[in-house]
Amino acid sequence: MNLNGRRVSRETQERLEHFAALFQRWAKAINLTAPSTISDMWSRHIADSAQIFQLQSNSGAWLDLGSGGGFPGIITAIFLAEIGDGWVNLVESNNKKAAFLRTALRETSARGSVHPVRIEEAPTIVHKANFVSARALSDLNGLFGYIEPWSLENSELRSYLHKGRDYRAEIEKARSGWSFDLLEHNSAVERESVVLEIFNLRRLG
Repeated sequence: MNLNGRRVSRETQERLEHFAALFQRWAKAINLTAPSTISDMWSRHIADSAQIFQLQSNSGAWLDLGSGGGFPGIITAIFLAEIGDGWVNLVESNNKKAAFLRTALRETSARGSVHPVRIEEAPTIVHKANFVSARALSDLNGLFGYIEPWSLENSELRSYLHKGRDYRAEIEKARSGWSFDLLEHNSAVERESVVLEIFNLRRLG
């Protein structure tokens, strides 16, 4: 199986397929994502989420904020299972979604755990992170506020944030309150979308 032009092992493919089937079953009962996007889940969600691990395939402690239906956190956790190292801490305050995430991790043997708390409370539970991911959660100002506690603990923290066509305006707005370096990775899935790789994040003032 090829995903974003890269070969995926048979075992990982089976895990992804199991997750996709599980997602569709649960989505009938709880609101995991917009119903209009379920039909093209592989390209819209799974392949899009897989870009994170393809950009950063080193093992380490991952923090996935506002995990929702598992994108990209569960997908990263499935890829980590292939290399047998690393861990994803998924933060999701909605108890029904958190229950789905736990089920998905267990049934795919993915490497991760779920923390059903608000993001603001998560630093007291998840003390260390090498990498952060977030998708469809907030603008950059909001995301940087969430990420700050972990960036203060780890100066080498790298964040991978999915953004749509208006990302440049978000970057300019964020620069008024934050100092940061970034790399822009063009999306392999959606035209005009990017994955922003953020590092050296510091609050100004």
